[in-house]
Amino acid sequence: MAVAFDNGPLLAHPWLGQGAAAVRRGLGRALNLVFPPTCLACRKAVGEAGGLCPECWGAMRFIERPYCERLGTPFENDYGGELISAAAASDPPAYRRARAVARFEDGPARRLVHRLKYGDRIDLAEAMAGWMARAGAQLIAECDVIAAVPLHPTRLMMRQFNQAAILARHVAKKSGKPLVVQALRRVKATRSQVGLTRNDRAANVQGAFRADENAPIRGANVLLLDDVLTSGATVNAAARALLRGGAKNVDVLVFARVVTTA
Repeated sequence: MAVAFDNGPLLAHPWLGQGAAAVRRGLGRALNLVFPPTCLACRKAVGEAGGLCPECWGAMRFIERPYCERLGTPFENDYGGELISAAAASDPPAYRRARAVARFEDGPARRLVHRLKYGDRIDLAEAMAGWMARAGAQLIAECDVIAAVPLHPTRLMMRQFNQAAILARHVAKKSGKPLVVQALRRVKATRSQVGLTRNDRAANVQGAFRADENAPIRGANVLLLDDVLTSGATVNAAARALLRGGAKNVDVLVFARVVTTA
C-alpha cells in the first residue's frame, strides 16, 4: 500500500525547536574542530560543512536559463521568451517539464552522483537535494505529490538503498510536499542502461514500471525525482506509467543531466 510521509512539524512547541537547533549548531561547531569540514566533491578542507570548495564550485556547470522549457536543456544563445528546443518539438516526452541542477560531465556533479550511488555516501543527499529544490522551485510549487524512480527489488537488495528515493525524501522535507513512497513499482528487472544506444535504452525500460493502484496520484500533478537524466528513457517510461495510473501531469527533477550538442 502506498504511504505518504507527513512533512509537518516534528515538535509541538517552537521554543523546543529553537533549543534543539541551538544544540545542533553547538555540536556542529564541536565536530568541526575534531573533524574539519571538507568539500563534498573533492574532499579539500572548506570553512563550512555541506558545501563545495571554490575550485569545485567554479567547475560546476549549473543549468540556468535560457533553456528549453520542456526538456530543461540549455540553449547556447538567449533568444528571449520561453522556448522549446527542436528535440522537444520533434519528439516530445511523456513528462511535461524536466529540470536539472547541473550538467552530468567529468567534474563535481559527476563525482557527487557517483559517490552517492556507488560510494554509499548517502550523507551527500541532503546538500544535493537543496540544490535540486532551488533548480526545481517552480515544479515543486506546482506539484501535489513527490515520487521517485524506483529500483527493481533485486537491485535494491544488492544496493541496500535507492538514491532517487533518498533525494526525494530530502526534497519533500525541504518543500513540505508529501512524498508518495510507492507511487511506482519496477516490475521488470532491466539491464544497466550504461553503454546502450538511445533506442536500446528506450526498449530496455519499456514496460518496466507500473503505478501502484493504491497510490494517491489520481488527478494529481506528480513531481518525479531521479539522480541523473541521460537519454530520458527511464523517466519517460516512469512518467507514462504514472499517467496510465491516473496522474494529471508529471514533471521531472534530477540532480544532473547529460547535455548533448546533437
